[in-house]
Parts: sequence; structure tokens; C-alpha cells
Amino acid sequence: MRWSDIDAYGHVNNSAMLRLLEEARIAGFWGHDPVVGNGTETGNETDTDLPDPIIDGRPGSGTMTVIAAQRLEYLASIPYLRRPLDVQLWIGRIGGASIDVSYEVWSPAGVEPAVLYTRATTALVMVDAATNRPRRLTEAERAACAPYVEPPVQFARP
Repeated sequence: MRWSDIDAYGHVNNSAMLRLLEEARIAGFWGHDPVVGNGTETGNETDTDLPDPIIDGRPGSGTMTVIAAQRLEYLASIPYLRRPLDVQLWIGRIGGASIDVSYEVWSPAGVEPAVLYTRATTALVMVDAATNRPRRLTEAERAACAPYVEPPVQFARP
């Protein structure tokens, strides 16, 4: 969490929440950058510390993951916290050319009692970078997604 995520009311602003979800999604979907220099990508993590990507959406990969829709449900205000939030994400649906990513944003891991702050879902469409047209998920992408498929997030308000 960044200091700039906090608004005048003293909690994480709704637009900052979209950025937090984006960062979690990118960590899960983008492929690893090439290892350079001292064998690290960021200076803090080696390439083996990063999770394997589900879909390679990095620039130059040939695929763009474009947001078609998003829905968020805010359950509690998030105050400024020095420890990272626990963002859990999974795939709630696999379509022909899209996937729905489900999220739950919790208080930092280990904090008791655990607080569920936000539920969300993002519909991502696979787009061919060369043609700028939607494309179907490949069998390899479907196989990479399969271990992460769980029932979609359930919102309190339909």
C-alpha cells in the first residue's frame, strides 16, 4: 500500500483499489522479464521467486489482456496499513476468448481477526497484439488456468 492510496477520508480510495487489483493481476498473469545483470529482475527477487505466469501478457508477447468489465463491492474501509494487504485471486470462469478473475482483498496475512475489505471480478479478453482483435485462449493457456479455477466471487448485491 502506498501513502498516496489514502484519500481525505483516511481510507484507500476507490480508484486506488483498482490499481491494487491491477498489480495483483499483473503479478499472476504476466511472464517473467529476462534475468539481467546480477541474476535478479528487481534487485530483490530472483526469477525463481516469482510465480509462473498463467498468461504471458507482457509487452512484446503477442497477447494483450484487455479489461472488458469490472465489478467491485466494498465491504469495509481500508485504513493506511504498513503491511501488505492479502489479495487472493482465482479464475471464476474460462470462456472462449476471455477469463473472469475473482478477487478478495483481506487484511494483512496473520492479522486477527481477518477482515474482508473488498470483493471484485474482472473480465479479461485475450487480444492478438498484431491484429488488435480478440483471440481464443490456447489449449496451453486453458491448461495453465485450470489449477486456479474456483467458483466465481459471490457479491452480496446481485
